[in-house]
Amino acid sequence: MGSISVCPGSFDPITFGHLDIIKRGAKVFDQVYICVLNNSSKNPLFTVEERCELIREVTHNIPNVVVESYQGLLIDYARDKQAQAILRGLRAVSDFEYEMQITSMNRVLDDNIETLFMMTNNQYSFLSSSIVKEVAKYKGDISDLVPSVVEKALKNKFNNEVN
Repeated sequence: MGSISVCPGSFDPITFGHLDIIKRGAKVFDQVYICVLNNSSKNPLFTVEERCELIREVTHNIPNVVVESYQGLLIDYARDKQAQAILRGLRAVSDFEYEMQITSMNRVLDDNIETLFMMTNNQYSFLSSSIVKEVAKYKGDISDLVPSVVEKALKNKFNNEVN
């Protein structure tokens, strides 16, 4: 059996920072499952199905990446996929405390699945889906932050939204 990782997130929407982690993870692991989760503490712009489709479009050329959604505990999903690792991206020190809490809880639930942190490329260290949505909402240029298909989807969302 090859090495398997799960790369979880809400991906609302996927950014070049997310893609950086996914592409680099795909070089390290034989199989990378992108697990789109519905974070109950967030109010998503895109549906889970829309997010999955956008991720599939921008990762179609990475053969060892599979995109799925899941409702439930991430550790259960990772166990179902027989993953050895959960792959998480870190942008800055501010991400670490939150990620450490989640990692510690996952370790309590299943200490056979490791969490690996990968630092994002410096050029994306400031980048978050929330920032991208905010800039897109006010019609700012996001072409250097997200793939063109995502930029188009954001424009469509905000052009159809009544302000």
